[in-house]
Amino acid sequence: MNDTTLSAPAPRSKMPAVIEVLHPITWFPPMWAFTCGVVSSGAPILEQWWILLAGILLAGPLMCGTSQVVNDWFDRHVDAINEPDRPIPSGRIPGRWGLYMSILWSALSLLLAYALGPWVFGMALIGMAIAWGYSAPPLRFKNNGWWGNLAAGISYEGLAWITGAAVLIGGAMPGWEILALALLYSLGAHGIMTLNDFKAIEGDIEMGVRSLPVQLGAERAAQLACAVMAAPQALVVTLLFLWDKPVHGIAVGVVLLIQLALMVRFLAKPVERAVWFSGLGVSVYVTGMMISAFAVRGLMTSAG
Repeated sequence: MNDTTLSAPAPRSKMPAVIEVLHPITWFPPMWAFTCGVVSSGAPILEQWWILLAGILLAGPLMCGTSQVVNDWFDRHVDAINEPDRPIPSGRIPGRWGLYMSILWSALSLLLAYALGPWVFGMALIGMAIAWGYSAPPLRFKNNGWWGNLAAGISYEGLAWITGAAVLIGGAMPGWEILALALLYSLGAHGIMTLNDFKAIEGDIEMGVRSLPVQLGAERAAQLACAVMAAPQALVVTLLFLWDKPVHGIAVGVVLLIQLALMVRFLAKPVERAVWFSGLGVSVYVTGMMISAFAVRGLMTSAG
């Protein structure tokens, strides 16, 4: 992918602008993490299926959708360079309606979170603060790839996982094993967030956004992203063996080896292959999350 490709207008989506600005494709990671939390809790899932569905709705279309609208609104000037056909810079969502939609989706998210109980509401407040702080001035975490990617990883993976576990055990603090997995996979997601920055290098440089590819250069940023993705998973494998879950540990180890093979190809041409690796590598990454969740579920069930 060369500079011409980066700056070329993207094909217009066939989705309505209001749906497009919510970026449905991005809902999957927090929805999946919430489900991992539910599985890892050890609680009977089918007996509380409505909580699972409400939580998935909250984690994906509402909370993640909010973060996407907020990001698109405050990134409209950068998107006018990188992706001018997006709904806000193209004018398909006119005037200040992007801001109004950000506020509306925030309110809907917090209303559902409040209905699900104080624990979920508290986690939602933290997640909402991160969502706005990530994109909106004066904080605008995303202006520095170190902090912005960490905030996004914690929000997308850790908070969603912990909330999913806690809501099915009556709002109690999840066990340390669950917290450890949520933290490790959140740290690994820092590398995933870096992959997303490769497509916006040109606009980020022009607008002063200090993403890691901008700060470190494409090659070093790619190496860092791979290392940050791989190291926490190696620790997960170690923990699973220490918890006497060797089958799950081997399975997560295989998942990691597959990613390492994909990383070799990605590192040869990081700018051109970032989207490719994000699609394949992240799919394998989240498979390991669910394997780990089932391993911890066995621990929680035995403890109960």
